[in-house]
Order: sequence, then C-alpha cells, then structure tokens
Amino acid sequence: MKKSYKITKRGDSRKLAEYLSKEGQLLIPMVGLIEQAEIAVDELIDVMGRATIEAVLLLSAQQVAGSRRPGKKGGEVRWYGSQGGVVNLSERKLRVCKPRLRRKGRGAGLEVPVPAYEAMRDDTRMSGRILDILMRCVSTRKYESVLPEMAETVGVSKSSVSREFIEASEKALRLLCERRFDEVDILIVYIDGQVFGEFHIITAVGVDTQGCKHVLGMTEGATENAQAVTVLLEDLVERGLTQGRKRLFVIDGSKALRKAINTVYGTENPVQRCRAHKVRNVMSHLPEHLKEQVKAAMKSAFKLNADQGIARLEQQARWLEKEYPPAAASLREGLEEMFAVYRMGLPPSLRRCLTTTNIIESPHSGVRVRTRRVSR
Repeated sequence: MKKSYKITKRGDSRKLAEYLSKEGQLLIPMVGLIEQAEIAVDELIDVMGRATIEAVLLLSAQQVAGSRRPGKKGGEVRWYGSQGGVVNLSERKLRVCKPRLRRKGRGAGLEVPVPAYEAMRDDTRMSGRILDILMRCVSTRKYESVLPEMAETVGVSKSSVSREFIEASEKALRLLCERRFDEVDILIVYIDGQVFGEFHIITAVGVDTQGCKHVLGMTEGATENAQAVTVLLEDLVERGLTQGRKRLFVIDGSKALRKAINTVYGTENPVQRCRAHKVRNVMSHLPEHLKEQVKAAMKSAFKLNADQGIARLEQQARWLEKEYPPAAASLREGLEEMFAVYRMGLPPSLRRCLTTTNIIESPHSGVRVRTRRVSR
C-alpha cells in the first residue's frame, strides 16, 4: 500500500537526505505519517489470510454444489453469487467474501450453508489452528502447504484441493511475501513488534525517498530475539534492501534489534530509539504518584538539543537512583540513541516523525481495539 505525505517546507527534507545519502537524494517530507499511518502487520495477515481462507471456502462449496458451470444450470444445490462474512483468527476477526449456495426452487429456507465457513465460526479452537498454519507456512516460505492444510482443518479433503489451486495460492503468497525492492530507495526503516494471541510478530515498514510507505516484511518472534530479527533483516537484504546504503533505523529500544542491525547492515547506520517506548519502560518501574512528574521531566528534556537533553535526563536519573534504581537504569540505557535524529541537524518538522515508531504503533493500537471489542 503506497501513499505520499507532504508538509509545507519541501527544503527540510534535503537535510535528512544529505546526511543519509551520498547521492544527495531528496526525501519528500513525511509529517503526516504518524496521524495517517495505514495498517502494517495486520495488512499482511489480512491479505494472506483472506486469500487462502476464501480459496478454502470455494473448495468447500464445490464439494456441495459441484464446480461452477457458466451458462449451465446446476443440480439440486446451485451457486448463488457471494456475500460477506466474518471468520475468527485467534484474537482477531477477518472479513471474507464467501460463496452463497441455494437449493433449487423458490421461497424462503432454501439457503445452503458452506460447511467450511460454518466450521470456522463454530469451533473456536479451529481459528487458532488456522492462524498457526498460516504463520508457520509463511515464515518458512512453504507457501504450497498453506491451502491444503487449512482445507483439511475445516473438513475439506486434500484430494479436493487441485494442483491448480495450490499453485495459484503459492504464487499469490510468494508475490506478496517476497516482493523485491531493488528499484525502491528505502531511506528509513521502522521495526517494531506486536502480539497476536500466542504469536509475537516483528514488522518492518520502510519509507522511500518519495515519502511512500512500504510494508517490507514480517516474521514470527519477539523483538528481544536477535536471531529472529536477524532473519528478517537478512531476508530484506535478499529482496533488494542491500547493505552499503546508509539508512536511518527507528526501533523500539530492544538491544536485540540494535544487535541485528549491526550484524546485517553494519554499525555506520544511525539508530533512533523510540521515545514513547522509553517513557513507558521508565514508568513501569515507578509508583503511581511519581509517574506524571517524571514523564513531564522526560518530555521536557526531549525538546532540548542532544547535549542539553542528555544532561537533563542524566540529572533525572541521578535523582531516581536513590530510591528507584531500576527506573534510573532504564532511563540511562541507550541515552545517546534517544537523540540520534537531533544530531543530524534536522528541523522540528522532521524530528517529530523520526523519534518514535508511531508509524507502526498507531495501526497496532487500532488492531488491538478491533480484536478486543465485541460489537454488533
């Protein structure tokens, strides 16, 4: 999904491009990225899940009504177009387009349910199994096994899954998950994680020199798992996000993320720690009556230049370490990287977009709201 974002001062972007790019390419400003961020993790899950589940529903309908024969009448049970439906995937709901079947004749009560759709809605354990198959097969690139395994899970025999269906689904998933970025100059890479039920998903979203967002990839594993992050970054290298191009990485503060970036892309790339994550981490070590006070002090320090801001936060850490050593240690950890963007000499309009992972956090918050709330 691509979308361009603009701010009023076009010249501001040149400072970031000059710092990061030897070729002096221009990054068109991105101030609207945070407020208007589109789906990241769930975009991939929605597309992959919907495509495979709808293929399974078609197979299930074929077992009941036979194959479609355009221009010819069917048997007792006939195809009757399609309609929207909802399938539960672990803790999230996925809207799908399901085939509609009816018995021959007129009047009410002729609707025929699609067995696979009814099974997905009635068995809560099945949804977890479906998501497990989807994530496991995609993360190992065994795309050809997604459709047969999901079909068998909801009672569609593997023999009904034709090779054409398997090849088509494998091709669609490969095109989505193995998209190449050789012709796209990615200048900024945001990396963050989210939990879907029992799954920890790491997502990478990039912004190119034209200000367009790209969902770069995702993998199963927590951000504290350096090996999982390394696998994700190595996959990006294979797909065109090569080394040798200086980029800005914006991460949630995990040491494993920084280690993986250094391993795959080297130590020359600037890394900005997400300030929102830093505030939350420090707050988790403080009692309620101190949280607002310390939060206000941290945000005040973030408005200063790098040297002044670091000095102010160090002063705050000295005050905290007397009674709350864990909070002080959390505040001191990665202080320099909290001001990486500021040392580039960028204007406030760009700093606002580049000091947090909100480009991923914002849609993650929307996902959590949708998956935790039951409504009509």
